[in-house]
Amino acid sequence: MLNGLPYFSAGEGPPLVVVLYTPQAANPTGLAHWSTMRMLRPFTEHFTVYVVNRPPGLPPTTTMADLAALYAAAITSTFGGPVHVLAISTGGSIALQLAADHPDVVGRLVLGGTACALGPVGRRAQRAYIERVSQGRRPSPALAEVVTESAVGRRLLRGLLWLSDGGHTDHTDAVTVLRAEDGFDLRGRLHDITAPTLLIQGDKDLVYPMGLATQTVEGIPHASLVVYAGRSHSSTFNDRRFAPDALAFLTSPGATEVSGGSQ
Repeated sequence: MLNGLPYFSAGEGPPLVVVLYTPQAANPTGLAHWSTMRMLRPFTEHFTVYVVNRPPGLPPTTTMADLAALYAAAITSTFGGPVHVLAISTGGSIALQLAADHPDVVGRLVLGGTACALGPVGRRAQRAYIERVSQGRRPSPALAEVVTESAVGRRLLRGLLWLSDGGHTDHTDAVTVLRAEDGFDLRGRLHDITAPTLLIQGDKDLVYPMGLATQTVEGIPHASLVVYAGRSHSSTFNDRRFAPDALAFLTSPGATEVSGGSQ
């Protein structure tokens, strides 16, 4: 545990805290762990990568600010100073809140496939997920809408997502985070983010559309945007350019000045 938060680490060098969304409030295992490490392996050549998750059993009224406070406490108690943060999708929402509420703990911030608020499609899909959980149904088919605009593709994907849920999975922790993101809108707080920020976004992202991505970068004082043409939500951070672009930003001159304190 990292100050009470589940985590695992890999690599050598200064710390890089990674914030992802996982359905379970626990370290990913099996295929999910393999997929996570496949994306993060290039970063382990330059950093000690800490993949940090939320604790299980959070109250259903948990907000993004509450989640950010948990991460801030863990970073402060573990590293004693600001660290670089890499955050993906819903993890990016948490990281944006973290950088706005606790600017002293974030050195540089890299975001992939996220924005200062959910777009209409993402919000609708996540609310459908929550509703399916309340009905006792497997919820993941609701997310097919954010993966593809193809009607045929969505039908096929719903079946695969239904199978992926399993028969006895508890989705309570996932619902808590998605509810928190449903109430998340940082458009009025972006100016509070002092960390140099890079947002990498696909122009076909249905969860956080380009308009919101552009608004996010324009609202942060020291931010830049890299757009991958033709890339959807998940294909953005799985793109072969993602790690090199992120690492170029994280390791550029001056970056090491704020890349972690004592452990």
